[in-house]
Amino acid sequence: MSSPTKEPSEWRDTDVMLPLCSVIIPCRNEARFIGPCLDSIIANSYPKHKLEILVVDGMSNDGTREIIHSYVGQYDFIKLLDNPKRIIPTAMNIGVRHSRGDVLIKLDAHSAYPPHYIENCVRKLDEYGADNVGGILEMTPRDDTAFGHAIALALAHPFGSGNAYIKIGSKAPRWADTVSFGCYRREVFERIGLWNEDLAGSSDMDFNNRLRKAGGKILLSPDIVTNYYTDANLKAFWKHNFADGVWATYVLRMRSKAWRWRHWVPLYFISSLICSAALAVVYSAALLLTLGIVVLYMAVNLGVSIDLAMRKKALRYLFTLPIVFTVRHVAHGLGALFGLLLVLMPGQIWHGRRGREA
Repeated sequence: MSSPTKEPSEWRDTDVMLPLCSVIIPCRNEARFIGPCLDSIIANSYPKHKLEILVVDGMSNDGTREIIHSYVGQYDFIKLLDNPKRIIPTAMNIGVRHSRGDVLIKLDAHSAYPPHYIENCVRKLDEYGADNVGGILEMTPRDDTAFGHAIALALAHPFGSGNAYIKIGSKAPRWADTVSFGCYRREVFERIGLWNEDLAGSSDMDFNNRLRKAGGKILLSPDIVTNYYTDANLKAFWKHNFADGVWATYVLRMRSKAWRWRHWVPLYFISSLICSAALAVVYSAALLLTLGIVVLYMAVNLGVSIDLAMRKKALRYLFTLPIVFTVRHVAHGLGALFGLLLVLMPGQIWHGRRGREA
């Protein structure tokens, strides 16, 4: 993928030339995070008279709506919109339809944003002639626990996330297949339409695939950083990865190409284990193949874990990281296999993570 080049910029540092920016935040049951999220957006350098914040809530029942209402009462540029379907693509479509901005930014309620985040996104749309701009996710432990820190560290490593630069980072701006959240020109939606509401998961990847197919350019900028709060424990991490695995293959049912090779690697791993183990029932020699796959995986897993533990100078990672990586790969692989089965079963609709919550 070629390196991005800057095009002549029309950016001006006066408020008069700044576009109206609509921030759309899909949200459901985020009482713990929605306040800090909104505070970080309000504290951004972008002029408030050029900003509108649309929180699209999936009918939260944990006190989130009351918190949002308190902000709506204080700031006239913040609005609360209802999302009865409770899924992220529907939330985005509601937000786009109610927005007034020339530039639209999707932000996550589970994150906090640095002071110049919005300004940097809008600036780079012009500087690079991009259609969508975003940055990287700085994996931040949701809770200060041993496994919480290990999960954050694993997701930021290629062994855990492949070539997903939004997670593992990038040293320089680059054209990408997707970015965290996304800052779009309004004309993008006029050109390719809105989010596919059949894809409760993988909707961003699907949208960006359609954008790139239409000739759009997606810029990943490493100086646009978002703190993303990861799962706090192994149970939540397993559920998260299993559901992500399902969506990696279930999108085939909707004839979407919302996946990359990295999304299928865990499926190949799990499938090779299952097939070789099944073959070993008939041919005992196949047992060596199964053991070989397991030993090779464990060797790579331990090697990466030892390297990270040494770099972080923390012995605890020798024990937590191998478990976290294994949960990541096995859960995602089994989920992807289950997703393929659902594709072959008429009438089955996946209602797992992101299938019922925004």
